[in-house]
Amino acid sequence: MHGLRREYTGAAIDENRLDADPVKQFNAWFEDAAELPEPNAMTLATVDAGGQPDARTLLLKSCDARGFTFFTNYRSAKAGQLADAPRAAMLFFWGPLHRQVRIRGRVERTTRAESEEYFATRPRESQLGAWASPQSEEIASRDILEQRLAQAEARFAGRPVDCPDHWGGYRLVPESIEFWQGRPARLHDRIEYRRGEDGHWARRRLAP
Repeated sequence: MHGLRREYTGAAIDENRLDADPVKQFNAWFEDAAELPEPNAMTLATVDAGGQPDARTLLLKSCDARGFTFFTNYRSAKAGQLADAPRAAMLFFWGPLHRQVRIRGRVERTTRAESEEYFATRPRESQLGAWASPQSEEIASRDILEQRLAQAEARFAGRPVDCPDHWGGYRLVPESIEFWQGRPARLHDRIEYRRGEDGHWARRRLAP
């Protein structure tokens, strides 16, 4: 691994051209990444009750002034961790653009209406899968999942699939957002926004 090396040649971040609102700046960078495979894929980091960090890849489903929203099973390991410690970090890495964005903040559940509205847009197979999978629980075999899926298919045959009570959204309300641009000689650009107690964002440059 020590021999693997890639030179980063991204253009400099011009601080004068950055939006004062980091969420708007994130959306601008997201548009730049829109043609990449799954640009909304991100690593979500949480911590369990014992202080052990945990991370996994999820898909961001919306981003607005309220925060960054994703959906999952409320009985999953990550949901249990968020119940114990409702804070998290997100990492987006867009390799071809030599860019990444780090986001940290508190996490809250979306409203039930928001969860149901998004669930209704999912492919039917994914909707049924939300009923079939006891996420993060031990299962004896793959056959168990197949049986549970068949039961869900029978239950909702000929009608829309209801959103399970144990499934829904979370919103990360950002307190800091960092924009990283890869640069030559590993002298990368890092611009961090921090939200003050008054709700306004302050911006600073960090050493790479």
